[in-house]
Amino acid sequence: MGRKHIVWDWNGTLFHDIHAVVDATNQVFRPYGLDPLDADGFRAVYTRPIWVAYERLLGRPLREGEWEELDRTFHEHYHRLMDGCGLTDGALDVLEGWADSGRSQSLLSMWMHDRLTAKAGELGIDHHFVRIDGLRGGTPGGHKAEHMAAHVAAIGVDPRHVVVIGDSVDDAHAARHVGAQAILYTGGMTRRADLEASGFPVVDSLTEAIALADG
Repeated sequence: MGRKHIVWDWNGTLFHDIHAVVDATNQVFRPYGLDPLDADGFRAVYTRPIWVAYERLLGRPLREGEWEELDRTFHEHYHRLMDGCGLTDGALDVLEGWADSGRSQSLLSMWMHDRLTAKAGELGIDHHFVRIDGLRGGTPGGHKAEHMAAHVAAIGVDPRHVVVIGDSVDDAHAARHVGAQAILYTGGMTRRADLEASGFPVVDSLTEAIALADG
């Protein structure tokens, strides 16, 4: 599958924050009287757009204005809990190894851009990326496909030479949307069975992911 450029996902891929996401989600839905989720329970309902996952949890459509309030509350809790999170096992090694090979990589996330760039800098990995894009305006929790198209166009790399490494079916859809390949990682938000249904390769570590990208 040898490719020239990797587009990395952040949450659940390079940044191991599944427990912060689950705990923040439980905080959001505590007033609704829902039983707390564990990681597997969260993965069973997770999808994008995220408001659909919330509707699955509640068993009903969201009311007008409810999504905005739930999203605000989630991020209040998440931004506190994420301080206990760090890079995924092997992330630093694979980033450094790909950079040392002379090939390029970038970071695309649907997390807020300012927070994304600040966290990547705090963790000392921002210099590995030729471009970092988070969400600048727009509706949080939505699909990544159009953002992927803009990201790849800004980099100026032929999508046929791009591999997207992420943890969600939405990453697969975004890769397919631009004509790129994808490798999907099981350590994030999505069940293995759902990742496998995309038709793209599925791995259990970032070391495996980079080996496939390098193959």
